[in-house]
Amino acid sequence: MTSGIRHLIFFVLIIGLAYAAYAYMIKPANTHLDQERTAMEQKRAKLDELERATAAADDLTAQLHKVEEAIAVFESKLPPSSEIHTVLENVTLIAQRHGLTPKTIRTMKAVENRGYIEQPLRMELHGDFHAYYAFLLELEKLDRITKIRELKLKKKSQTEGQTESEFVMSIFFQKSPA
Repeated sequence: MTSGIRHLIFFVLIIGLAYAAYAYMIKPANTHLDQERTAMEQKRAKLDELERATAAADDLTAQLHKVEEAIAVFESKLPPSSEIHTVLENVTLIAQRHGLTPKTIRTMKAVENRGYIEQPLRMELHGDFHAYYAFLLELEKLDRITKIRELKLKKKSQTEGQTESEFVMSIFFQKSPA
């Protein structure tokens, strides 16, 4: 064998060995590496999603604490149902202090809701419009939660500046524990 043929055989063997190494070692290793890289990217995306969910949960926890504080403040403004006469007396005193004359005060059917009771009162007041306005402003400043609805305000035709009003005022109370 001549040296040229040996070189050719050696070159063919080297090329065959390089092809075999690529086909049986490098190509499977690259495929495995791509699969691992894809799996790692999926895990990283899930981790990012988990971090966002954790941040949202922290925000929800903070919001829950704020809501609990608001409920505590709301409940502190709800007197027990045994104090309805005190609140009613305060409203009457405020009306009289501003020169309004309470004509009628009638309790209506109480409405029970989750955690509180709404006691509507139908009231009729007579007096000066400015006094009535001052009464509403002071009523708004009460520590107790009240709501005025079905307001009818009429001018008295006999005297200037005098009004008569009829409205339903709701007073809210804590529901007594059963």
